[in-house]
Amino acid sequence: MIVSTLDTSGPDYARRREAMLGKLAELDAEHAKAVAGGGERYVRRHRDRGKLLARERIELLVDPDSPFLELSPLAAWGSDFPVGASVVTGIGVVEGVECVITANDPTVRGGASNPWTLRKTLRAADIALANRLPYVNLVESGGADLPTQKEIFIPGGRIFRDLTRLSAAGIPTIALVFGNSTAGGAYVPGMSDHVVMVRERAKVFLGGPPLVRMATGEESDEESLGGAEMHARVSGLADYLAADEHDALRIGRRIVRSLGWRKLGARPGAVRDPLYPAEELLGIVPEDLKVPFDPREVIARIADGSAFEEFKPLYGASLVTGWARLHGYPVGVLANARGVLFSEEAQKAAQFIQLANQSRTPLVFLQNTTGYMVGKEYEQGGIIKHGAMMINAVSNSTVPHLTVVMGASYGAGNYGMCGRAYDPRFLFSWPSAKSAVMGPAQLAGVLSIVGRASALARGQAYDEEADAAMRAMVEERIEAESLPFFLSGRLYDDGVIDPRDTRTVLGLCLSAINSAPVPEPAGFGVFRP
Repeated sequence: MIVSTLDTSGPDYARRREAMLGKLAELDAEHAKAVAGGGERYVRRHRDRGKLLARERIELLVDPDSPFLELSPLAAWGSDFPVGASVVTGIGVVEGVECVITANDPTVRGGASNPWTLRKTLRAADIALANRLPYVNLVESGGADLPTQKEIFIPGGRIFRDLTRLSAAGIPTIALVFGNSTAGGAYVPGMSDHVVMVRERAKVFLGGPPLVRMATGEESDEESLGGAEMHARVSGLADYLAADEHDALRIGRRIVRSLGWRKLGARPGAVRDPLYPAEELLGIVPEDLKVPFDPREVIARIADGSAFEEFKPLYGASLVTGWARLHGYPVGVLANARGVLFSEEAQKAAQFIQLANQSRTPLVFLQNTTGYMVGKEYEQGGIIKHGAMMINAVSNSTVPHLTVVMGASYGAGNYGMCGRAYDPRFLFSWPSAKSAVMGPAQLAGVLSIVGRASALARGQAYDEEADAAMRAMVEERIEAESLPFFLSGRLYDDGVIDPRDTRTVLGLCLSAINSAPVPEPAGFGVFRP
């Protein structure tokens, strides 16, 4: 058992907790923007039409009192588009089956898809395929956001490719159509295994009446061209004709129930609560990420029974590795203790990752790293090849990876600790997280040194005043671009979460990944450092 030494009554803890609560208040405000959709006017207009909101549809679809793990709620943050990207995605339980659910938000520009909608939707499909989760689309969209079509049209074809790949892999795809599904959007029900359309509401056609008139001169009304009744009786596109939205959601639940779906992965063992309250996670991460903290304090508050069997505790002490259980599932944990990764830490990580692959144990990466150590002594000691060894192990590991960015995530440390580019099954950030090629001050300093050397080589005097202004500007910009809202807005994580929810979120993810069978081993043994 981990024995916590966290002083929850001291001034440092109180200051850290207060800072985290401040960040969480900002997070709540941004989430509220996503929940608000297109704003009061458009929400009221949608309701006046007798329609449910996107999140209300999800709530009625999933099992009562079951969790819904929303993904990428801050998508499009900091862009010209509304927070949330006009679509809600996540994992919910329907008739006891974990499903990926995507719901267009028609209160935001009619549910039109912008570039961030596309990225968010593609990420949802990737999650469904990697984890063998049935995919349910709640459809009501006006198609592409035409002014940004150049960023949507060509990559957007992946949406339809993904639907067919899911079906080919034996993963059911279900479309519940509540309103418009036009142009390319018509292929969402067209390529789904099961299609439900709402009578007098659903409109599915490649081209609406205006486009048909322009293209062919033909006059037609929406109902005869693409109405739910026509598709149920004439074209055969609709498998089920629902009387209203509630009926469509009931039919959707019935379809999932009829799948006879069962998980193919590991089953969890007995679950024990941690010995320490999750509330204490608020005061662990320092405001200044250059100040180290002990990740065992985090592990003690998320692991079953606060039990942790540490691996190589006396070797490579800047990286904590070991075995634990989370909601009954065995996991291997890699957690940064002092930020910097040295050769010993890299070699230790590589061996540990290979051991986890031998036992087919999923890995949890708890990131707080400034990267691999630099300097003559470390270069001569082989830091490049040892860092490469760790990155090689992460890249070729075949067990599921889950990543949580708690603090810093800089340089190649982001790669070695399984950042987004290394395809963890899920990646979440705390509000305290920061990620960039290096810290803002270091990056600005490097540019200053390069500029100074360039001026010297040209025999010119260096403008110190301009240098100071440049450094201040660069630090401010890099600081802003390294913050979690900015990164989450670009889908570099699957969401910014409250630290207190870490155990629950990881538990939901571990359950979801075990819908798929345990992956096959890589095919070679463990290489000792």
